[in-house]
Amino acid sequence: AVEHPPDVPLQILAGPGSGKTRVLTTRIAYLISKHGFAPSSICAVTFTNKAANEMRERLTKLLGSQRTSEIRMGTFHALCAMSLRRYATSVGLESNFTVCDADESKKIVGRLLKTYNAFLEEKNISLKEGVVLSMISKAKAKGTSAEEMLATVNKGSHKLDPLTHVVAEIYAEYQSALRKSNSLDFDDLLVYGVKLFKWNNGQVVRWCKHVLVDEFQDTNTTQYELMMRIAAAHRCVTIVGDPDQSIYGWRSAEVENLAKMRKDFPATKEILLEQNYRSTGSILAASLAIVEQDKTRIRKSLRTTHPTSTLPVLQQLPSEQMEAQFIALEIKRLVAEFGGALNWSDFAVLLRFSALSRTVESALQKQGIPSRVLGGHKFFDRVEVKDTLAYLQLVDNHLFVPAFMRVVNVPARGIGEKTVAELILRASRLNISPLQLLEKIHDGRTPDIKPPVKRKIGAFVTAIRRLRESAQQGASPADLIRQLLDLTGYEEHLRKTHDDFDTRMENIEELINFAAVAQTTPLRVFLQASMLSTDSEAQDEQSANEKVTISTCHAAKGLEWPVVMIPAVENGVFPFYRSEDTEEERRLLYVACTRAQGFLYLTHVSNRMAGGEAKKRELSEFISVLSKAPRVRIISQIPLFLPHSPRLATPDRVNVARMLGRQPPDERQVARRVAD
Repeated sequence: AVEHPPDVPLQILAGPGSGKTRVLTTRIAYLISKHGFAPSSICAVTFTNKAANEMRERLTKLLGSQRTSEIRMGTFHALCAMSLRRYATSVGLESNFTVCDADESKKIVGRLLKTYNAFLEEKNISLKEGVVLSMISKAKAKGTSAEEMLATVNKGSHKLDPLTHVVAEIYAEYQSALRKSNSLDFDDLLVYGVKLFKWNNGQVVRWCKHVLVDEFQDTNTTQYELMMRIAAAHRCVTIVGDPDQSIYGWRSAEVENLAKMRKDFPATKEILLEQNYRSTGSILAASLAIVEQDKTRIRKSLRTTHPTSTLPVLQQLPSEQMEAQFIALEIKRLVAEFGGALNWSDFAVLLRFSALSRTVESALQKQGIPSRVLGGHKFFDRVEVKDTLAYLQLVDNHLFVPAFMRVVNVPARGIGEKTVAELILRASRLNISPLQLLEKIHDGRTPDIKPPVKRKIGAFVTAIRRLRESAQQGASPADLIRQLLDLTGYEEHLRKTHDDFDTRMENIEELINFAAVAQTTPLRVFLQASMLSTDSEAQDEQSANEKVTISTCHAAKGLEWPVVMIPAVENGVFPFYRSEDTEEERRLLYVACTRAQGFLYLTHVSNRMAGGEAKKRELSEFISVLSKAPRVRIISQIPLFLPHSPRLATPDRVNVARMLGRQPPDERQVARRVAD
């Protein structure tokens, strides 16, 4: 792959742990050192600044800092921004254009939204800036301009919902506002980059003799177009990617870009990197058995440089509580069995969706195991969970002002911060709670405040009173949450204010499951249990080094851990019940499994709570299809999975320690820790 002729387009299809970054950086060094390419004639594109920095560090060791600094290297956005500064006027921009950050974009859209308030209220639609920006961003990723989106909407406006119509109009107004203020948002950097590189028959990119793209399977339509335009002059391209790790279709990524490239560059050659330097042979065998069920995939394999070692575990448990307890106890056991050669940060629990974290967090906490949520919030710190609990806190304790402040205007009731401050001040003077004051205003037993709130608070006061009455009559916390959603319209509020509505509703469903475990529990006891489940420990980078990682499978891509545990490997989870692409779901499980270096655990349960009720679960079809006997699949009489925890012997510990580049544990230390 490194020595491939530079004038022949190249696709390097590289499996997990096969050294993609090393191959890409070494190929760049080879083009410069052996083929005489000027560093400034090479364009290297990555998906993150972190990846670009890593590549830069490696190239500095190979080429020195001077030559490395001349390479045009960075994300698509950074490369476009650099060129647009230089040639801004050719695409109708001023060279001093500003790049809007997400907050500024939200403010612009917020101002534009206000002009549609009356129309949206009439249609009973609540629309938030984030949702509008998400829809605009997806349009730009597919190369759809505001004019094209408007034309589509107007052509079939009678068929389309009013929300889409409003978004299309705001898209056009938003672009106009950006132009007037001489600014671009992040997506515009790519859109205008395409325009620029098309300009004057590609003169702007004549400097580029070879373009190299990392993580190519994650490119969207606009990014592919950018690559085409940058490579237009010399048509010399090297891409590195793995179609088996294409898991971002929902984010507009197009795995079909691999086939599109072979069509646009007919001379393209394909090289497979099939040597894996990360995982044991047994982990790779199980992972490949999963992904090979996709008969449409590009056929390629993986060979390991490590021993076969301990088989992955496929463990069935009766319930999610037992599953979480098994995970926590197994983490403790492995730490002991390795006598200090493994610590908490060597473990990751990978989830298909974030709501599954609640039982795992709870089990780890009970066992005194510190944990962190990668790129997200712990379950009880999530906005929708805190909102729901705040309503119930207010029902239980009308004096609790923080809960009042949190939910009095959620969903939006036109009660702003100044009004809330006035209510709290007046309640304090009357020596009553803000909620009591609202109830008195609602009942006409005390004068309204200025500006008046009486007509705005009817639904809020009614909801609190009905919930309070239900709680006093002994309604379970789970039933109270269901009533709360119905009385307040909170579910609809989430749908119209968050583009990740489904994820947020899953978290509320999980809160209902938590509440339903003990149906007879009084509201106050439930609230106390919820508060005690929170972990306020500061999650700085240093402490993160000593914690078990809890992550979604998507967020774990590109990372690795000595031990990976994947719970809920069940139908409805893998593949996810809302997903329209079963093969992308299969690839996601494959990506999760291949994060593991030494040990892999898949768990599933007989019954799992859903909507507050225990429901039967079946092992994921991705695993059960491997054999008529769903527990194991036999290849040359070698099983793929163990149906129980592995029993470790000294050679197992030595193998894994060496594989991780660590000293094998002292057997006396192991014996002492296991005894403890």
